[in-house]
Amino acid sequence: MENIVIERLLKVLKGKVSVQEVENLLEKPKYEYLGDIAFPCFMLAKQFRKSPHLIAEEITQQIDKKDFEKIEVQGGYINFFYDKESYAKSVISTILKEREKYGSKRSTGQQIVIDYSSPNIAKPFSMGHLRSTVIGQALTNIAEKNGDKTVRINHLGDWGTQFGKLIVAYKKWGLKERVEASPIEELLKLYVKFHEVADESLNNEARVAFKMLENGDSEALQLWRWFREESIKEFMALYDLLNIHFDSLAGESFYNDKMQQVVEELEGKRLLVESEGADVVELENMPPCLIKKKDGATLYATRDLATAFYRMIKYQPKAIYYVVGNEQSLHFKQWIQVVEKMGYEWSKNLHHVPFGMMLKDGKKMSTRKGKIVLLANVLEEAIDTVKQNIEEKNPTLENKEAVAKAVGVGAVIFHDLKNFRLNDIEFSLQEMLNFEGETGPYVQYTFARIQSILEKQPMEKNISYKLEINDYEWTVYTQLVEFPAVIERAYELTDPSIVAKYVLKLARVFNKYYGHTKILEPDDFLNGRLALCECVAIVLKESMRLLGIETPKSM
Repeated sequence: MENIVIERLLKVLKGKVSVQEVENLLEKPKYEYLGDIAFPCFMLAKQFRKSPHLIAEEITQQIDKKDFEKIEVQGGYINFFYDKESYAKSVISTILKEREKYGSKRSTGQQIVIDYSSPNIAKPFSMGHLRSTVIGQALTNIAEKNGDKTVRINHLGDWGTQFGKLIVAYKKWGLKERVEASPIEELLKLYVKFHEVADESLNNEARVAFKMLENGDSEALQLWRWFREESIKEFMALYDLLNIHFDSLAGESFYNDKMQQVVEELEGKRLLVESEGADVVELENMPPCLIKKKDGATLYATRDLATAFYRMIKYQPKAIYYVVGNEQSLHFKQWIQVVEKMGYEWSKNLHHVPFGMMLKDGKKMSTRKGKIVLLANVLEEAIDTVKQNIEEKNPTLENKEAVAKAVGVGAVIFHDLKNFRLNDIEFSLQEMLNFEGETGPYVQYTFARIQSILEKQPMEKNISYKLEINDYEWTVYTQLVEFPAVIERAYELTDPSIVAKYVLKLARVFNKYYGHTKILEPDDFLNGRLALCECVAIVLKESMRLLGIETPKSM
């Protein structure tokens, strides 16, 4: 219906205002009594040399009022009140025709790169790593819904000084048999022990060990490859459970032979400055970016620069998004400004997508101190809890295992994504699995409820239907029509919580409608109510898919 409003306004304004200007000016009134959509005329006053109120009056007199219940002028606003039946039929017709494609945009043919998850090798996958993983996955889905192609990259943390520490720890305290029996658990113990006893001497040993690894020492490389292979096996099992797949697992080590070229270019452009024996690039309004240490070892910034250059050449994307915690914000500002100082305009297309921390008892989880909650354990407990719930409430349910997995895993993902990404999140399994309130299971249960209705009485297709629109039903229609704009806004703001909050609201308004309406009443309006249920189910399922969550047909 918004398109009809735009079309009618443009017809009256006769080229004096562009389509884009009309779209930007349209707004949803704060109160229902002011209509469904409003067009403010204040911006036209200078051009038309009339008061906004008079402009609004003249436009209203000329506009085609078909499909509207009424069009009123209030102050400098034109308030449009939709003809509810015409509007509702338009919504149903569009969604049933487009189904899962509802809200999709045609492919632009343009490509973006999204760098996300990026866990560190030889460390367990904790709840702290979940945020980058699920935010990044949702953003790739939302980007594709908006018509872009995506390259999903898991930039594994498989290089850096932590490997010097781990090599030293393994040589001092490690046992091959223990590592082989339980690699990640044992490597974590060694890593934690290193930090418990570390002094200047031990830290120096770690620095030397990492430099040997960089120089290609055979023993160091052998240990590093072993740590890496065992970690990836464990990560893949978790990604399969989360139903997440990547196009590339090229981690930091992949760029070892690509950093020198960047350093040489920085030298050639006279951007490198010596500072206390190290090489840095001076920056505006922030500390200098460290490129090489005193001992010649490279740093994260060096590798991130090499990574960006490689990806721009290989993928030629219109943008690269880095889904990395907000504690790394300065780091990204620094090396992105280095790219800008090197003279590359595409530095403007490099975007850090920061997010807040996952907290445990109000404190940050720390791998160094061993204070972490393992994601594998959380997912297992979530799935087991849902299984118990099914056995108690619906023991005859088919596909119990699949349903328990979808609901348990979905609960964990949704708990993260419903929050604005910059906010910190307090870990709470009890809150995640609540079937009431703002949770994934609540949305999934709403979808399953609709499937149960449609199973009892399938919607008759290809026949005309009547609509009896009460206030509860009207609220559902107005919520359904918001979906395309929600998807677009979530992409523009790189914030999946916009989709999560939307799907919660849609589930709530539907359940309110369900509670006040006898949907299966055999009257002239039955098929219309079933059509509405079908549309809600389509949008619920697609919203959850964008968030990376399955929707079982029964629970």
